[in-house]
Amino acid sequence: MSKIYEFMPDIVGEEMLFLQKITEDYSEEKLRRFSSIYRARRKDPMLILLLTLVGFLGFAGIHRFMLNQIGMGILYLFTAGLCLIGTIVDLVNYQTLSFNFNRQVALEIHGFMSAEN
Repeated sequence: MSKIYEFMPDIVGEEMLFLQKITEDYSEEKLRRFSSIYRARRKDPMLILLLTLVGFLGFAGIHRFMLNQIGMGILYLFTAGLCLIGTIVDLVNYQTLSFNFNRQVALEIHGFMSAEN
């Protein structure tokens, strides 16, 4: 098990495997900085699920705004989640949506930290 688990024990599955891969050559101090920045910027899949469920109450697309998908958020807002079909699809795919966002965040932080050296 990688050292990343010590700093972020609540992250599991595909996200943990991805983080292990990109941080395998980090020192403990660099890993501590990475995990601190990553935890502040990542989106929890349960938050995305809850915000997607809010779409059924008439506020469709909030989860897309949280994932920095502004265009899709506006589209969902004005079309009631594409007549709720898009909202239902996002309910099924909420983990993939959050993982894709978190992966992009991790790559940005990794690139920033690599450029520092």
